[in-house]
Amino acid sequence: MCRHLAYLGPLRDLATLLLDPPHSLLRQSYAPADMRGGGTVNADGFGAGWYPDGARTPIRYRRAVPIWADASFAALARAVRSGAVLAAVRSATVGMPVMETACAPFATGRWLFSHNGVVAGWPDSVAGLASRLPVTELLTLEAPTDSALLWALVRQRLAAGASPGGALGAVTAQVRAAAPGSRLNMLVTDGTELAATAVDHALVVRAGDGGVLVCSEPTDPSFGWEPVPDCHLLTATPSAVDVVPIPATASEER
Repeated sequence: MCRHLAYLGPLRDLATLLLDPPHSLLRQSYAPADMRGGGTVNADGFGAGWYPDGARTPIRYRRAVPIWADASFAALARAVRSGAVLAAVRSATVGMPVMETACAPFATGRWLFSHNGVVAGWPDSVAGLASRLPVTELLTLEAPTDSALLWALVRQRLAAGASPGGALGAVTAQVRAAAPGSRLNMLVTDGTELAATAVDHALVVRAGDGGVLVCSEPTDPSFGWEPVPDCHLLTATPSAVDVVPIPATASEER
């Protein structure tokens, strides 16, 4: 498993979001509260993506080392401010490589993406779904991992005009049908809106003060955190949050 976080709202420095809270993403990297049998720590790399104020294209920082081992990121995080952030710490599934390009967030154009979980029966279970992608998509995956393939499936729908929620919901339905028992907590954002799925793993949301924060685990003990029910899809902007059941079959919604 991994841990991830997405934020939309007023400008905040990365350290305030990712490093300073009592149960921050930093702490979740070495003392997660809910791994559900998917490992004990998230020490196989990390990444953060953010949108500079007014920019449509994100910047990424990724490393194949534990977040606590990177002093450069700690300094950078106190200097960078953004109103849109997606970050993750990684626990690599057995058999998958530990490398920088396997770390979330994945990115294409204005989009950032993260996956917390595992595709059951990888890779055979989703070979049929992969075969529907253009060959060039498969040849240029950032890493030979389930998360990278999920991102290819999601971005194909985004490129075809699907909404973030529509893309995540459809891909989740496809993968659940092809690979039952998969854990599919996914996050995607373009810096103005975000979508997230909760499938067989925890996800929480807190909205208020003009912003929204979606995390694998609450980052502090304050009130206001709401669990996202299992098999549900969350969509959000800084001013609104909506949570609905994930459809049982893939929709062609645009």
